[in-house]
Amino acid sequence: MYRAVASRLKYLKGHAGNLGATRFATSSAVATRQASGGLFSWLTGESASPLPPLDVPLPGIAPPAPTPDYVEVSKTNITTLPNGVKIASEYSPNPAASIGLYIDCGSIYETPLSSGASHLLEQMAFKSTANRSHFRIVREIEAIGGNIGASASREQMGYTFDALKTYIPQMVELLVDCVRNPVFLDWEVNEELRKVKAALGELSNNPQGLLLEAIHSAAYSGALANPLLVPEIALDRLNGTILEEFVAENYTAPRMVLAASGVEHEELVSVAEPLLSDLPRVPRHEEPKSMYVGGDFRRQGESGGTHIAIAFEVPGGWQKEKDAIVLTVLQMLMGGGGSFSAGGPGKGMHSRLYLRVLNEHQQIHSFSAFNSIFNNTGLFGIYASTSSDFVAKAVDIAAKELIAIASPGQVSQVQLNRAKESTKSAVLMNLESRMITSEDIGRQILTYGERKPVEQFLKAVDEITLNDITKISQKIISSPLTMASYGDVINVPSYESVSRKFHAK
Repeated sequence: MYRAVASRLKYLKGHAGNLGATRFATSSAVATRQASGGLFSWLTGESASPLPPLDVPLPGIAPPAPTPDYVEVSKTNITTLPNGVKIASEYSPNPAASIGLYIDCGSIYETPLSSGASHLLEQMAFKSTANRSHFRIVREIEAIGGNIGASASREQMGYTFDALKTYIPQMVELLVDCVRNPVFLDWEVNEELRKVKAALGELSNNPQGLLLEAIHSAAYSGALANPLLVPEIALDRLNGTILEEFVAENYTAPRMVLAASGVEHEELVSVAEPLLSDLPRVPRHEEPKSMYVGGDFRRQGESGGTHIAIAFEVPGGWQKEKDAIVLTVLQMLMGGGGSFSAGGPGKGMHSRLYLRVLNEHQQIHSFSAFNSIFNNTGLFGIYASTSSDFVAKAVDIAAKELIAIASPGQVSQVQLNRAKESTKSAVLMNLESRMITSEDIGRQILTYGERKPVEQFLKAVDEITLNDITKISQKIISSPLTMASYGDVINVPSYESVSRKFHAK
């Protein structure tokens, strides 16, 4: 107790001196009266010289402008060029800007000849172009303190540039040059292929990534079954010519969106239009077909245990917007994580899978819900990691948890409310990042043709009911089962026996 009081006195003494020096330096009389009372007079209740009330402005100091009661949310402006390219932006007063070029192209558009092209294009991003060497590109980016990135998914490609907004013309010009004019030099392609080969060799060190990749091949027939990673058999076949043909066929004007966060829309259009308007207008390709069929994938490996994922189809994907939002809340509701997770409720330790599974079964190393949503379909399931002698029990537990959320009365209103608030919080905090905002703009326009306001999403989350959770869960687990396992798979239950658990619910 005394130590705490002494510490508090020391703190007040130091800060009282600072305040006196700062606020009353212009008035020696006031400073003198302040010193005469002293700190201990205040502590003991003795009379002291009165200080000016906090609601009275100090003489000679202009107060700052009051914060407005309401700040209008920035709107997403979209301009469509005559050739079909869309330019979209959202303004913010931040000194930096994030710009991305997003393309409706990914592994679903690959053929047997071009299999792995999307992954390799991600690795080849910002390499030599017809106008710049790779060395010059790096120097130009470093000169303005920028950050670049590229990502490939099954349905979309993204190239991003983040820097101070005073460099918007340089950012847009370099970004467009790298996407439109790559030359795919043989030595650069071969160097990236060597890196890809090394990364594939290390894939066994990431069993979760391996399973979440393999489960798509097991779940679908058609385009979504195409591997996102370069297949080993394609390493000796892929070359610059294949990449050139793939880009020429798929990087077309109607499938491109230039999205930016933190930029004045008129400025962005004035810079980007001359660089993109000469792209030829061509009919937009129809998205290749995929069919969910369900299936089983097993691979023996040395991973120190067994990793397993069970999943079901999410019919409609992003195009069924309400179902996709309910599914997002459902994933937050189930949650999960690793058995050695640290932290409190903010780390997800309040979720159903953490409380009901990880807290109860020490043999389980990891147990979490996942989803993978596409334009017209998707996957939802549970990933688990455990010892090989407990894997059958872990699969049984996963089945029981999925059946429980599909059963009326098994989810409480308190749990749902917590999941809804966590979902809204996660989305809003992510959108504080200009890079995520830029990506959100680009990907939504590719999917919906517009960017839906975040208020619409928040309203939809608030309207979710317990019945919505039950209905979407029942719809999911009524589809055929998909399983994937890696590691010591000897004790993994058969596909048929696990499937019967759901059909006999």
